[in-house]
Amino acid sequence: MKLPPADSELGKLMATLPRPGRVEWIGLRPARGAAMVEAERALAQAGAGLAGDRYAGGSGKRGVTLVQAEHLPAIAALAGRDAVAPGLLRRNVVVSGLPLAALKGRRFRIGEALLEGTGDCDPCSRMEAALGPGGYNAMRGHGGLCARILEGGALRVGDAVVPLPIDGGA
Repeated sequence: MKLPPADSELGKLMATLPRPGRVEWIGLRPARGAAMVEAERALAQAGAGLAGDRYAGGSGKRGVTLVQAEHLPAIAALAGRDAVAPGLLRRNVVVSGLPLAALKGRRFRIGEALLEGTGDCDPCSRMEAALGPGGYNAMRGHGGLCARILEGGALRVGDAVVPLPIDGGA
């Protein structure tokens, strides 16, 4: 995603966030179809993914998947459920307090890791089984963000999610 020039009016608006976010939950997918494993900490591997996650050896554009904590109640309501456990959505990191859409095309830090938002994390057909009929559509627009890992390191529940200046400063 190409961002507008940092000195343009739109660039200034896109660069302004009210506060850092916070990691609320971390999960790893040990194998295809396997239940998510909740973790307090994960090791991000540059150019790959999270250690212990089935996508850890992939291309890197989807090294980490993130979902907005504030969207979980909306997904639950749209799916006709009282609540949705983060592991059902098969995303690695649940983030609160910061709009993930603002991180598309931007670099950000979580704990020791430097990440870059690569695009939307669209739902897959598995959401029908996880959430029930209509689960795929319940997640549309709420699937979260995919990110590549530029610098590895530990990330933990409670870590801040800190967007870097749009000019790419680390």
